[in-house]
Amino acid sequence: MVFIMKIYVDGGCRGNGKPGSIGAASAVFKYRAGRKRAWTTDLPESTLPTNQRAEITAIILALEQALLKYDRIQSNPRQGIPRLDVKIYSDSKYAIGCMTEWISKWRDNGWRNAAGKPVANQDLIMMASGLDAKLREGGKVKYVWIPRSENEDADGCCNRAMNKMEVAQKAKDLLNVAFVC
Repeated sequence: MVFIMKIYVDGGCRGNGKPGSIGAASAVFKYRAGRKRAWTTDLPESTLPTNQRAEITAIILALEQALLKYDRIQSNPRQGIPRLDVKIYSDSKYAIGCMTEWISKWRDNGWRNAAGKPVANQDLIMMASGLDAKLREGGKVKYVWIPRSENEDADGCCNRAMNKMEVAQKAKDLLNVAFVC
């Protein structure tokens, strides 16, 4: 039996790469019956959030959730040995390029880009690569670029997550001001 997973991802950052910036990533599973299931995650402040880091984090989130779902499917003895057909849709040409075109070149070059410099976001790309390899043990994984207009669900989830982060930051700032007086 083949299990088809369609996952739409998006990542975003407000204040891209500057101190105080916030970022989030989302992954939305779309099921045949029209149902949807969404996950979001905030980007850590320890590494300055950027749009590119958010987009790769969204792919990581999708791969992690696909692996969890695959593990649940495998644990059901009535299913037999399932095969996967996973498609991850993103409006980020950067994220799709990382996972389809550039990753093997970077790996072969010792994680150096064409200019001989360390690959940006190498930590996340390597993590995504490892998850991708594990998921491919169960079947196919394909990355598909889509126009932004076809990614509204994931984009909306990502923006709502960043809105919540901004509200939380403003509340934290107000508390800090109140205690300074």
